[in-house]
Amino acid sequence: MIKVVAKNFAKENKIDKILELAKELVEKTVKEVGCVKYEMYQNTNEPTELVMLEEWETEEDLNKHMSTEHFKRIVPQMAEYLRKKAEINIYKKVI
Repeated sequence: MIKVVAKNFAKENKIDKILELAKELVEKTVKEVGCVKYEMYQNTNEPTELVMLEEWETEEDLNKHMSTEHFKRIVPQMAEYLRKKAEINIYKKVI
């Protein structure tokens, strides 16, 4: 099992634009083989902080996801609306 925590820092006036793009990304990604969970959350204390929480069966499934048309198209568009680079951490189950 692989988990991904992708923390995004939106420009204050671009939150809605990121959410619009993320909606399409989520709708397409949850249909992919190996995708267990793919959800975006907003920090209740800092609304410009948006976190994508992902869960994948295998690292291979995650790698396939990152090579899909929708990922390669949408993620760079989302990056245009960030005030700083996203922080992405990948975790594997150890216990």
